[in-house]
Amino acid sequence: MVHQMIMTASEALDKLKKGNEKYVASDANSGDISRALRAYTSKHGQQPYAIIITCSDSRVIPESIFSAGIGDLFVIRVAGNVIDDHQLGSIEYAAGHLGSPVVVVLGHTWCGAVDAAINSDSEGYIKFITDEIKLAIGDEKDDYRACCLNVARSVDIIEHSLDIRHLEEEDGLKVVGAMYHIDDGHVEFLS
Repeated sequence: MVHQMIMTASEALDKLKKGNEKYVASDANSGDISRALRAYTSKHGQQPYAIIITCSDSRVIPESIFSAGIGDLFVIRVAGNVIDDHQLGSIEYAAGHLGSPVVVVLGHTWCGAVDAAINSDSEGYIKFITDEIKLAIGDEKDDYRACCLNVARSVDIIEHSLDIRHLEEEDGLKVVGAMYHIDDGHVEFLS
C-alpha cells in the first residue's frame, strides 16, 4: 500500500534546516520524546517527515542534530553512509509506505570509514565498506572533499533505484546530500 507524501519535500527540508538551527543554538535536545507521543505512535504508527541515511559514528545523532522527536525521522545508519540493497529497501519502505517526502544522505566531517578508505587497505568485513567508499572517492586525499564525494555517490545510487525514481517522478520525493560538521554542529546541504 503506497501512502501519500505527508508533506512536500521542500517543507520537510525546511523543517530539517530549522531543527538544525535550533540544535546548533541549544545545549539540549528539544525533540518530543514524551510518554504521550510514545503511546500515540504505538497506537497510530509512524509518519516520519524525513529519511536520513547516515554513518554509525557515535558523534552523529540525527534526532538531536535536527531537533526531532519520536516518529519524526526514519534513520538508517551504516558506517560510511554507504548504500546497498538493504538501505534501498529501507528507503523504499519509508517513502512508499510511510509517505516520507525527502531522503537525506548525511555524511560528516572526520569520518573514520572515509579515512580508512583513504589511508589503509582494510581487511575483514570493513573492506566491503571501504571498497565502496573508494569507488566514490577515487584518488581524493582531502578528507572533506572525500566525504562529499562519498555522499554524492550514495545520492546517485539512491536516485538510480527504479522504485525511488518512480517516487521522485510521481510523488515529488526528493533525494539530497548533506554534511554534518562535527566541530560546530551545523548541517550543510549540498544540493
